[in-house]
Formats: sequence, C-alpha cells, structure tokens
Amino acid sequence: MRFSAILLVIAAALAAIFSPRILDIHYLLDKSTLFTGTGLVALAMTLVIISGNIDLSVGSNVALTGCVAAKLLQAGYPPIAVVLLGLLTGTFLGALNGVMVAGFRLPSFLVTLGTMAAYRGAAQAMVGANSVKVPEGFTGIQRQLLALVPAPVVVFIVMAILTGLLLHRTVFGRWVVSIGTNESASRYAGVPVERTKIVTFALAGLMAGLAALMEISQLEVARFDLAKGMELDAITMAVVGGCAITGGKGTIGGTVSALILVMLMKTAMGVANVKAEYQLTAIGVLLLLAVLVSRLDSHQPAKPGKSPTKAA
Repeated sequence: MRFSAILLVIAAALAAIFSPRILDIHYLLDKSTLFTGTGLVALAMTLVIISGNIDLSVGSNVALTGCVAAKLLQAGYPPIAVVLLGLLTGTFLGALNGVMVAGFRLPSFLVTLGTMAAYRGAAQAMVGANSVKVPEGFTGIQRQLLALVPAPVVVFIVMAILTGLLLHRTVFGRWVVSIGTNESASRYAGVPVERTKIVTFALAGLMAGLAALMEISQLEVARFDLAKGMELDAITMAVVGGCAITGGKGTIGGTVSALILVMLMKTAMGVANVKAEYQLTAIGVLLLLAVLVSRLDSHQPAKPGKSPTKAA
C-alpha cells in the first residue's frame, strides 16, 4: 500500500501539470463515474487474489451479463426484475468458476482463462456484432446525484466499505487470508476451504453483475466486447494496492488508492491525447513494477523481535 500511496502523490502532481482541471472536484467526480465499474470488479478481485487465486473472466462476465440484461429490457421486463436477474447471472457465472476451481481442484488461472473466452463467446453468440440499445428508463445512472455525488460513485463507496468490513472484520475474511497464506494448514485448522473459494468467486461474479448493470446504464448500449481488458485493470489495481500475487496479503484500502491512481493516470493521458495502446503499455508497466516491489518487499529480513507474517 505504501507503493501505491507514493505513486498516487506523484500521479496527482503530474496530472495537475497536464490539466489544471484535475484539481476541480466536480470534474474528478464526473470522470470517476467512468471507472466505478472497474473499481467494483477490483474490490472483488482483491478477495480472489488474497485467497491465492485469480479471475481472468470478470470482463467477459460483465459483457455477458450486460447483454443478458439488455435483452431482458428489450423484451419488456421491468427494471427491478432486470437488476435482480442481472445480479443473479453474474453471481452464477462467478460461482461456476468457483465450483470448477474448488470442486475439481483445478488451477484458477486455467479455469478462468477458459471461461473468459466462453463467456465472451456466449455474449457474441447472443447479440452478434450489433449493439443492443438499452431502453431510456434504464439509462443515465451517471447523471443521478446523491448528496451532489454521482450515483455510481456512491454505489462504489458503499460496496468498498462493505467489502472492507467483510475482509477485515469477519471470520470469512480471515478464512480468505488463511487460505491464501497456507491452504493445507487451513484445511487442518478446520477452515471450509472449498466453500470459501466458491463464495469468493461468487462474490466476484456478483460485483461483475453490478458493474455490468452500471456500464450499460452509462453507455446506453450493450455489446459483446463490453469491458474488454477490464480484468487487466482490476488485477493492476489489486496488486498495485498491495495484494501479494501469491495470496495471503492485501487490503481494500490499498485497492481503492490504486483505483484513484489508475483513474488519474488514464485521465491525464487522455487529456494529453496519449494513444490508447500507450495507455495500455503504461498500465502494464505499472503492474510489473508493483509485482517487482512486492517481490522485493517479501524478501526483506524481518525486524528483530518480530516474526515474518503476512498481513491481512
């Protein structure tokens, strides 16, 4: 988390140089609505990575859930029913990952690599290359204000608080950290490893479902290539925020600070007319730096009188 905090200060200073508008709170709140979907997915990715796993399918989950929700809206389903069905769809797709990882003892990387292609392929089969128009009554969430703050930002803040409490203040959170630290020891200690993994992946699916609903409301269309590359941004935010890629360590606060960092970077590069491919390169370099710093930090000798343990 120290790494992300230092980078955040540097990024804020550079962003202010590129565009003085970065210092305008109203401008920042408006731009932040573009990153709330990714932020929601990053919160869940934090839990998944701390548990010693990875979920490469979150972006495809968002795309498929978004297409399902848009089709249901076009078919005349009421918005509240679409919201519930969208959340259930995302949760089911996430839980399916968890069942394959926990039930069949398969590597999460390979499972979610496969479902990443399968979910996006299903979305493409559903809508083809066309955009599915979202009815007007479901659009414009980014223009809705709650206490002068855009609704997507409020939703993200609430979910960040709930996820933080879940990770840092509940038995389930301690189970997640324990599994990521030492899965075999957790089993001997009576931790329900398989069930915890399934719930963790289901939570990732739930967040992806919520992100999908917010994305199609803001974009006003659903496409099979929705949220393409979102998994890279989510993993970057979690790792830059202090998650050990090997599991057992990470905080929600760190992920939130990394989200702000990525938002500032992308906004500043957008103002400076930096091409999209160079922006992607910058995010990739940031991820590599975070992994390197985490690796070096894990090899530092413990302070006298303290045993080297992994922090929650």
